[in-house]
Amino acid sequence: MEAVELSSYCLKEVAYSWLELWDEFREEGSPPSRWSEFVDAFIDRFLPVETKAVHTAEFESLRQGSLNVWEYHMRFACLSKYVIYILPTMEARVRRCVPGLSPLVINEATTTALNANMNYGKMVAFSQVT
Repeated sequence: MEAVELSSYCLKEVAYSWLELWDEFREEGSPPSRWSEFVDAFIDRFLPVETKAVHTAEFESLRQGSLNVWEYHMRFACLSKYVIYILPTMEARVRRCVPGLSPLVINEATTTALNANMNYGKMVAFSQVT
């Protein structure tokens, strides 16, 4: 138990020190960093390359299969944090989500995904109803 607490404390210290350095090296007068910039930098620094590779492969092969739409969406959302570079926009997220859906849902969802105002949340809701 002590080792877990100590490791947790050390990681917090290392992560905090890294954050201070990361913030310090940003250009003077630059706009506040976006959350996605921070997440990218943090994952690059603290997540081993091997772990990223495993999660990226899992994301790329993700299919709904026997999962219901909500379970598929949750798995998609959890894995998507490891592949932010693949999903730079909401449109990219929607386009990437649709092919993994079951064949029963995919035909309707593909047409719906073409709507200009479609976002990921609306696509999940539409897929659940379908």
